[in-house]
Amino acid sequence: MYRFLFIGDIVGRPGRRCLQDLLPAIIKEYEVSFVVANGENAAGGVGITPPIFNELREMGIDVLTSGNHIWDKKEIYPFLNKEKRLLRPENYSSPHVPGKGSGIFFLNNFKIAVLNLAGRVFMPHVECPFHTAQKQVALLKNITPNIIVDFHAEATSEKKALALFLDGQVTAVIGTHTHVQTADEQILPQRTAFITDVGMTGPYNSILGVSQEPVLKNFTTGLPQKFTVASGNSQFNALLVEAEEKTGKALSVLRLNIINIT
Repeated sequence: MYRFLFIGDIVGRPGRRCLQDLLPAIIKEYEVSFVVANGENAAGGVGITPPIFNELREMGIDVLTSGNHIWDKKEIYPFLNKEKRLLRPENYSSPHVPGKGSGIFFLNNFKIAVLNLAGRVFMPHVECPFHTAQKQVALLKNITPNIIVDFHAEATSEKKALALFLDGQVTAVIGTHTHVQTADEQILPQRTAFITDVGMTGPYNSILGVSQEPVLKNFTTGLPQKFTVASGNSQFNALLVEAEEKTGKALSVLRLNIINIT
């Protein structure tokens, strides 16, 4: 039996500061063996840079996943080809796209796989996540039954559909992207853990991590605005999953939603 923690989309410096304050104690309290986080918004709210990746790794995060914003900082392109612990969605399938969408990682005496996928509903065009998942999971299962899937998608229906499609084949399907934590954590019939969206780690008094004023101006005037990461107290959103290492089956899920007062 082991426990892994999946942390919701890290937003800017406030999100990183929140992790610095809370993550060590959470790892200790819940006896976490492996930590995954979505880091595509960790640099100023959009994208990630090599120094910020290294900063997050030093906090105790084992693997960082991403989504459509992985391409927002151009300096990350060559870094993706070198760093195996930073994933981009697998279904960006062109041979010209840098990086990889999955990886195998060692934990004590067994292996864990992490697979990153992007949705297609209300999202930039990518290859079919269902076909991509089917192909990649078949390959990963030849190595380990412990497979964590980050499905970076907008539509709740698409996320639940993929989770049921993969039920019993992977340890967990964890939704990211919307920055709003859903209260539907569950273990599906074939013992795959699932949550529609794990939420975000970043500014609490914000609109999805962004300062309220420019977002409200955009909605009320229709004019473009410059969005900035909000300040103040932050929230820590994550899902804790307990699983069997021999089978990769989920045993329990616990949703974490902690406000960090600063």
